[in-house]
Amino acid sequence: MKKRILGLVILILVIVSAVVYQNFLMPKTRQVTVDGYLGGEKSGLFDDERFGGAMLKKYGISIHYKKAGSIDMVGAPLEGMDYLFPSNYTALELYKQKYGSAYKRAEVVFNSPIVLYTRKTVSEAFKKQGWVHTEDETEYIDLVKLIDAVLADTKWSGIGLDELYGNMYVISTDPLKSNSGNMFAGLVANMLNGGEMADRESLAASGGELKRFFSKPGYLESSSADLFNSFLKTGIGARPVIAGYESQILEFSVEHPEDWAYIKDDVVVLYPEPTAWSAHPFIALTDNGDRVLDALLEEEIQALAWETHGFRTGVASGRDAGGRFDIKGAPGQVKKVIQLPGPDTMQRIMEIISNR
Repeated sequence: MKKRILGLVILILVIVSAVVYQNFLMPKTRQVTVDGYLGGEKSGLFDDERFGGAMLKKYGISIHYKKAGSIDMVGAPLEGMDYLFPSNYTALELYKQKYGSAYKRAEVVFNSPIVLYTRKTVSEAFKKQGWVHTEDETEYIDLVKLIDAVLADTKWSGIGLDELYGNMYVISTDPLKSNSGNMFAGLVANMLNGGEMADRESLAASGGELKRFFSKPGYLESSSADLFNSFLKTGIGARPVIAGYESQILEFSVEHPEDWAYIKDDVVVLYPEPTAWSAHPFIALTDNGDRVLDALLEEEIQALAWETHGFRTGVASGRDAGGRFDIKGAPGQVKKVIQLPGPDTMQRIMEIISNR
């Protein structure tokens, strides 16, 4: 009996000691509220309850955001902001040009290649023209041939798509405001330069074609997320081909499995040959922003970003793409990638498209 009482007393002391340590002695993470500008393609991650819960419980961060295009956010008011989270290095370089070293730290957190989204009918028509080929179920599109067809004022009916009206075009976001459109403009400029990295000299010769290519769709949206959602909802007639991020379709297949099951046999992902990587640098403007960057680089957040939201993060991410995501042909490795022009040339590309 005495041993049982002694054991019970010891157990109670252990429990009381643990409670006292947890509530009074254990170092606590100071909780902070953090605000910043976020590219729309990452809003799914930031709205994820698991992301918000981990940031608050494990890292003491209540994170808020305002959605803004990667280029737009550099010129937006920064008072009270702790971070910028654009989708390419151009935005970071533009920030440096404007503000110098007025930030704590910047580091690439996520990556995603630029892809084209279309419908099966369009993809099949492209195949008949010799513009698309399939390798290990991944569909690759010859970007030069596609650009040439658009600039030649090829009609949709001219490639067997009688249900589509007028001349061919590819819709991107506005290159002056949003990263996916900005990166796609860099890709097109490279292709107009014979597949070599464009510079100001080459743009003097190809600038007219570049401007004409991006003027064909008419109004361009400023958000990659809005364009992608519009593509899914409005169908082939309104959005025959759009440029976006690979992560968008990977995320959609996980977040909306019932909707994806309904459209997956019709929506086609075309990987441009060549494509470009969209590197997402997190720019910490304050000490609190720096805390967010540390948290984003932690294994738990990196895994969530890949497995649920489709951002290629660590060394191993992407290798299991075909098995993890219900996306036909999602490649383990992205092939045939080209570097985009530097910030000075990208600035000139934006000037040309805006007719400045």
